[in-house]
Amino acid sequence: MSRKLGWFVAGGLLVALLLAGVVSNFASGSPDGLDATARKGCTFDADGRITGGTCMAQREQGHQMKDSPLAGYGIRGVDNPYLSTGLAGVAGVLLTFGIGAGGFWLARRRERKAA
Repeated sequence: MSRKLGWFVAGGLLVALLLAGVVSNFASGSPDGLDATARKGCTFDADGRITGGTCMAQREQGHQMKDSPLAGYGIRGVDNPYLSTGLAGVAGVLLTFGIGAGGFWLARRRERKAA
């Protein structure tokens, strides 16, 4: 890898880590468009539980990975919500970067064998 490309990748990784670790805590806690649409027609209590009406959200089921360590945009066991969200974002960036780098490494290795 050339020196310029290395600095570019390192800079991009640093920006992604900062965005995931810090800026992710400023994301809206309001439901996104899909959640808002699924909730139309129902009434909710202060805790967000459905109390009446008819909507798609009534048929909602728990996700298969709801008990995983990174479920809910946080890390289970970390009590500070800001730290939990930031660490989950950093872990996601590092995991994604690692998988991508491994894929490129394998593709490049295969290319060398073919030549």
